[in-house]
Amino acid sequence: MKPSTQPQAADRLPYYEPQGSELALFEHAYRKRMPVLLKGPTGCGKTRFVAHMAARLKRPLYTVACHDDLSAADLVGRYLIGDHGTYWQDGPLTRAVREGGICYLDEVVEARKDTTVVLHPLSDDRRSLPIAATGEELHAPPEFMLVVSYNPGYQNLLKGMKPSTRQRFVALRFQYPEEALEERIVRTESGVDERLARRLVYLANGLRALKDHDLEEVASTRLLVYAAHLIQDGFEPVAACRAAIVEALTDDDETVTALMEVVDATFGG
Repeated sequence: MKPSTQPQAADRLPYYEPQGSELALFEHAYRKRMPVLLKGPTGCGKTRFVAHMAARLKRPLYTVACHDDLSAADLVGRYLIGDHGTYWQDGPLTRAVREGGICYLDEVVEARKDTTVVLHPLSDDRRSLPIAATGEELHAPPEFMLVVSYNPGYQNLLKGMKPSTRQRFVALRFQYPEEALEERIVRTESGVDERLARRLVYLANGLRALKDHDLEEVASTRLLVYAAHLIQDGFEPVAACRAAIVEALTDDDETVTALMEVVDATFGG
């Protein structure tokens, strides 16, 4: 697994539009060495927010996309076999601790249960990472920060975050932006004009208001930006919205038809 590291230059902050006091809260948590939990739906800006804050604080960022097969060894590290015998390779969590970086575990509830156990001593006053394979116990420097995220809409009895884990974090709840802010985000990210951005946000709100269709997720800000990029590049708007938004939301033919009726009403004619 190769974690991604974000640029550290303060003059190249990843674009992010704050919705409330999340910037200040994150900075307070960082200074007080508190781990942070981000909650919110897909495509609402959680990952961009972490990238923005890592650059703002000038810390290296290690982002891990959690999944069913992610183990504690994937985070901490393992012995590998090379040309000159076995050698130890740090995982992204260990590297972040050693370097005083930010480790971001995206959709942490998707990971195996032994993964969250590894986080416990790092997310309380011990701020330590025992590495059983090497006999080390790393103590996190003041600059290290642990950040995790998950989507509450996907939680179930098998993949919920245990209270013993959740209560170790300061929590931030994210939602999709208000209309004016979402329009500005779409314009800034894609370069479309104000009128098109307004129509895309109007479309998203129409799709989000549908109650009679069993959609796991609603149209995200990310999908609006995808559609805007296609349209900005000369793709026909209705077809762009179908490809970037509707087909990304559902595989059900009847639901696609219903969603496309909203698209046609917004962009057709």
